[in-house]
Amino acid sequence: MRLLKQDIIELLESAVATVRGQFEDVSVDWPTPEVTRTKDAAHGDFATNAALQLARPLQRKPREIAEMLVAAMPENTLVSKVEIAGPGFINLFLNEASATQVVSDVLAAGARFGTCEAQVPQRILLEYVSANPTGPLHVGHGRHAAYGATLANLLRAVGHEVHEEYYVNDAGRQMDILAASVFVRALQQLDIHCAFPNAGYRGDYIRTIASDWASAQPLKLTTLVGDIFDALPEDGEDEAKEGYIDALIERCERVLGPDAFATLQRFAKDAILDDIREDLAGFGVRPQLFFSEASLNEDGALDTALDVLRDNNVLYEKGGAWWFRATDYGDEKDRVVVRENGKTTYFASDIAYHLNKRHRGFDCLLDVLGSDHHGYVARVRAGLTAMQQPADSLEVRLVQFVTLYRGGEKMQMGTRSGNFVSLRELRAEVGNDAARFFYIMRSNDQHLDFDLELATSQTSDNPVYYIQYAHARVASVFRQLNAQSIAWDRASGEAHITMLSESHEQALITRLGGYTDTLASAAGRRAPQTLVNYLRELANDLHSYYNAHKFIIEDSALRDARLTLIRATQQVLANGLSILGVSAPDTM
Repeated sequence: MRLLKQDIIELLESAVATVRGQFEDVSVDWPTPEVTRTKDAAHGDFATNAALQLARPLQRKPREIAEMLVAAMPENTLVSKVEIAGPGFINLFLNEASATQVVSDVLAAGARFGTCEAQVPQRILLEYVSANPTGPLHVGHGRHAAYGATLANLLRAVGHEVHEEYYVNDAGRQMDILAASVFVRALQQLDIHCAFPNAGYRGDYIRTIASDWASAQPLKLTTLVGDIFDALPEDGEDEAKEGYIDALIERCERVLGPDAFATLQRFAKDAILDDIREDLAGFGVRPQLFFSEASLNEDGALDTALDVLRDNNVLYEKGGAWWFRATDYGDEKDRVVVRENGKTTYFASDIAYHLNKRHRGFDCLLDVLGSDHHGYVARVRAGLTAMQQPADSLEVRLVQFVTLYRGGEKMQMGTRSGNFVSLRELRAEVGNDAARFFYIMRSNDQHLDFDLELATSQTSDNPVYYIQYAHARVASVFRQLNAQSIAWDRASGEAHITMLSESHEQALITRLGGYTDTLASAAGRRAPQTLVNYLRELANDLHSYYNAHKFIIEDSALRDARLTLIRATQQVLANGLSILGVSAPDTM
């Protein structure tokens, strides 16, 4: 679908090209005109600061440039009037037919209204959530899920090809800790006295996995215990607990044997990952691929990346480890890729994974990560550059923390401690709609206080309820229409749409006209909250119109026109809510 704003830009570009011909002897970087929708109808429908952009390089007064641009504007059927305001802003007023055409466009396009083709379409690999498979998703992960899934919908709406991916960190030390945690819980369930490690994962889900794993073992675990807990270092806090868990992992692997220990790891990981998949699907989030970190080593992708770095002479050996010269590419320090013990680092996996993404043909590698990954961009871009990939192919969006409040009490979250509120629990309490909406109503780079009482309230203070109620109100009007055996004539409504001259009607029409621009802006800025704010304003316009005017009236022409307008409004509300992953109910 073509953007009306793009038509206005092209008119201005034509005017700029004409003016440019009058300055052939002046070397100027002629910018693309910036066009925005006005907030005040008195200032027209669109405005541009093109004259102010050109004034300095052309060494002319902005109003003089503005007058030249207005005079050079080609004849068209869109604009009825052009005015110069202030120091040189140009305000453009759409003619009546252009302004109201949006109502017919909405009804003709239906669910597709607002979508468009990207001027430069990209193949985007959008990676998000990617929580370690060591426990259920908690409410913090939910924000990543809602943001990533909504961003995918937005990017597709504006014409990009988007592949959604979840990176499974299943090749590191945390998987060893998970396996040891399950093993100890399994022994405890057999009434074998043993203390649970302080650094282990403590949630009840570990007990469930341990029970399932123990029942599936052909061997009696009691015969494997032996002296497993003898001569281990003392458990404690900080370094002590980390040293203890490492020693316990080594002992568990020795007692079980490497193959059986690896099988236990996979069993625990698969159980948790199955739960994560189910939880995300229930939340309306379905990544197309769960990409295993372990597969990077199994299929040779990790070796390929390290070979490329070696061939480009950007690795060096120091202290028995292999280091990447990241400082040569703008990072704050060099990075270890292979440790003294021969094991590769998380960083090595990260750059190998991103090289793999590029090899799969993706233009943009868009990562949604936690706020503690602020140093991630420089180091991975350094790796990409060293592997002869464009650094700017990587784009990272950081998501800030969520603080959950229940009855004014702040809830704590921590996977190892087991003291956390899961995403599944949150969804059960507030519902998917409220959870999806509240997660994205603030910018991803701002902290989010999630108010459970507000999310479950059925009042106008609850923004998701307020928007959904607007959609349901329109449905109620059409139910009343049917109850009175009155037919809505859409063709008549579109033909008489210019009869709608009331301020509430004009406000709605103008707001509908801004939907496509809102989607483009939200996608371009990776800012779903822009769409949230738009829908709140559209709902407010509809509620104000509903409270001020009647729709089922004697005048059939005006009645059809009003019904046509609110039906179009309902469609845009449904379209926007769909992108947010929120339902659009007909009854509340």
